Amino acid sequence: MSDSAEDPREGPHHPRRRTDLQGHAAAEETLLRQYRSGRMHHAWLFAGPRGIGKATLAYRLARFLLSYPDPRAAGDRTSLYVPAESPVAHRMAARGHADIISLERAYDAKAERLKSEIAVDDVRKASAFFGRTAGEGGWRICVVDAAEDLNTESANALLKILEEPPAHSLFILVSHQAGRLLPTIRSRCLRLDLNPLNDAETNAVLATMGEHKPEELARAVQLSKGSPGRALELLNSDGAKYFDLLRQLMSRSQSIDLAAKISIADGLQGRDMAEDYAIFCELLLTYVADIARRSALAGQGAAFARAHEEIGHSLRLANALNLDRRQTILDALSVLGSAKAA
Repeated sequence: MSDSAEDPREGPHHPRRRTDLQGHAAAEETLLRQYRSGRMHHAWLFAGPRGIGKATLAYRLARFLLSYPDPRAAGDRTSLYVPAESPVAHRMAARGHADIISLERAYDAKAERLKSEIAVDDVRKASAFFGRTAGEGGWRICVVDAAEDLNTESANALLKILEEPPAHSLFILVSHQAGRLLPTIRSRCLRLDLNPLNDAETNAVLATMGEHKPEELARAVQLSKGSPGRALELLNSDGAKYFDLLRQLMSRSQSIDLAAKISIADGLQGRDMAEDYAIFCELLLTYVADIARRSALAGQGAAFARAHEEIGHSLRLANALNLDRRQTILDALSVLGSAKAA
């Protein structure tokens, strides 16, 4: 678990704090129907691509059960919505509710990074949590986000709890790669597969996360493949900012000067820039492909088509062989500049 105020995940849009949900009405209906039946299964696996709202749904379900601990009281509810101003929502948002625990990679404040795995000591805290009586006499809930971050030892420790679940306990495992989980863990969960959102739903989620330029928002939505989380990464990344600089340079001049190329390549250096580098490369390839398509319609697409093929091959080779990022970017921008000048 991580309670550090410096944890980069602890922003206003953490899934624990979000009370709205887009795109998963059918999944929500399944959960509500199961709960109303009075036979709520003790463990659920929410599976699907990263960033589509699985954790948001997990906390939404937890908030609902803690607000309506008796299924009979939820009989006339048509969704799992609980308003943000409710006492339960307030306490959950502040990590102050005694009957819910989260298992996630801890934040190492000293190293200023997330740890690579969910440690067994964190799962042992969950075991102690379930060994106590519920603080408010209702459900005790554990959200694991993401379940594939469990190492072998912590996964086995969680399995022991799942095998003999206490009464009125609920485990919600969020997974982006469900195939990586122990088969014995998967077999004890009801699996609920969630699908990517459509563009309108993605836009609706992003609209609650700040102001963005329309053209940047449209690009992020298009490239996100139905993942608002991915779209937000694209909007906020330095990789996207360097790409926007490149696009401005391309629109202003017939060629890209060497100083500008070096500035972009140098900016994407560094161990902490791996994700930004990947985003820049993704945007660059999409951009060149778009120019090639538009140029082809005008009968002039050969140079950019060749550039797209050459840059794509170069980036794939660089990733496979772990080649120098700086030189890879410089080479790609030189190929792009040559295509523009042709």
